Amino acid sequence: MAMHWHDKTTGKSSAAAAINRRQATAVLLASAAAPFTVAAQDAAAPASSAASATTTAATTLWPGDDWAESTPEAQGMDSAALAKLIDFGAAQGMDSLLVTRHGSLVAEAFYAPYREGLKHAVNSTTKGIVATLTGMAIQDGLIASRDAPVLDFFEGRKVANADASKKAMTLGHLLDMTSGLSWIEPLSDAVPETMLQLGRARDWQGFVLDRPMAQAPGAGFNYNSGNTHLLSAIVAQKTGGSTLAYAQKRLFGPLGITDVRWRKDPQGIEVGGWGLYLHPRDMARIGYLYLRRGQWNGRQLLPAAWVEQVFHPTVDMGFGSAAPVFKYANGWWSIPSKRAYFTAGFNRQLIVVLPDIDVVVAVTGRRNYPLPAFIDHITAAAHSREPLPADATAQDQLAARIRDAGVEKPSATPITTPELAATISRKAWLLERNGMGIQRLLLDLTPANPRYEVTFDSSRPDLPREPVTGPLGLDGKYRTAPQGPNAVIAIKGHWLDAQSFQLISRSVADGEVTVVTLKFEDGGKAVNVGLENNWGFRGQVRGREKN
Repeated sequence: MAMHWHDKTTGKSSAAAAINRRQATAVLLASAAAPFTVAAQDAAAPASSAASATTTAATTLWPGDDWAESTPEAQGMDSAALAKLIDFGAAQGMDSLLVTRHGSLVAEAFYAPYREGLKHAVNSTTKGIVATLTGMAIQDGLIASRDAPVLDFFEGRKVANADASKKAMTLGHLLDMTSGLSWIEPLSDAVPETMLQLGRARDWQGFVLDRPMAQAPGAGFNYNSGNTHLLSAIVAQKTGGSTLAYAQKRLFGPLGITDVRWRKDPQGIEVGGWGLYLHPRDMARIGYLYLRRGQWNGRQLLPAAWVEQVFHPTVDMGFGSAAPVFKYANGWWSIPSKRAYFTAGFNRQLIVVLPDIDVVVAVTGRRNYPLPAFIDHITAAAHSREPLPADATAQDQLAARIRDAGVEKPSATPITTPELAATISRKAWLLERNGMGIQRLLLDLTPANPRYEVTFDSSRPDLPREPVTGPLGLDGKYRTAPQGPNAVIAIKGHWLDAQSFQLISRSVADGEVTVVTLKFEDGGKAVNVGLENNWGFRGQVRGREKN
């Protein structure tokens, strides 16, 4: 079996990538259970039809049970330009796209098979939320300040490599990714070596704390999911409960966010670098809190000074001579030249705040794309701070684009079904031992009811104990099936040639796409299985027909 990493993700946020790459070995068909305990609050969000509203910059609206809705023109935005933004999302592999201006929802699209009502993994956007909770804990007096030494929170631990440099490391260094810890998790094509090691560790806090120092704290930016995991552990410790419980009390509850899911580490701490699942409309609420400088409907939930640090970042992210310059502060990215501030999760899970035009955008997706171009699409749609004349034609065009996004387009099926299909249908293949943990694969290509079945290594605690099965689309369209809470798996397949069948699988709520190519040999008695996914994983494994 051969496996290697291949990441083409310039400027990506790869915190979630590392662990999900490891998880990808367990999700050939994107249907394996996550290897971490899940803390879930799955109460249904209150049902409420959004009221139509017209507002200007002089009027502050606050979302209640739901966002107020408005035509774009009533908020000074151009419907035709927003229609182009919806098209951009379709071309760039978005799962959802939501735009608010002056506190009103002006455009919202869900790209099939993702759908409204399904929480989405926000990946490293989790970092910005953990940082927000840290700021709230400081405001509440539970943590002294950003300048508090990190090791003071772990006095009961024997920390390795505890030299003077490590003792000088503060919460501010964790928040700004300048901790100085030796850590390889580059925002480039390289393998996130240390992140992979963290995923295999039994004690995540200890693993991060024990890392040697590579440079003095504050010397420079180095992306490190371990930094924000320590912050999550500190928030849990100082609030006397869990990070999730504190978030429900201080952030999610006041903002009206009632339906979340958050992965935990082996010690039960909510993962600080990724692992949070939110509804897109709730992502926008967090952005709106920052747009309003930490205030929410008359309450100062987060210090305004904390938000100003985000809006005036000083830490250069070090992308070299590439323009524009990216900076970082308190778990948030920024492009100062565009006055754009955002949380960034791998494969573009984004909360974007544009204070100059009073806009918040929430995005989920499956692919990285140039962020400056995306920001330009948004700003191009904001024509005025005051209402524009109504434009029924452009509004109809936008509505049509949004409807079209929610309808799946069948992919091409290159060839007609070969004779081999009947030979391999309903047969099982036993695969060589492999890092993916797949033991047995079966395809039923009966036209009336095509299905798949995957059996995993039962000795692996992170994999399903029972065979995973579901429907399979052979007409160019996905077939979907639930695979646990908030997990919807969509799969389709087609023949590439007379000997090769390809499966495309999507774990819809995770933004994961897995492509499996089965090349049959010896009349269908042997198979070579190739795997690649949008987390940068590729692998090969052979299998033989089960007698």
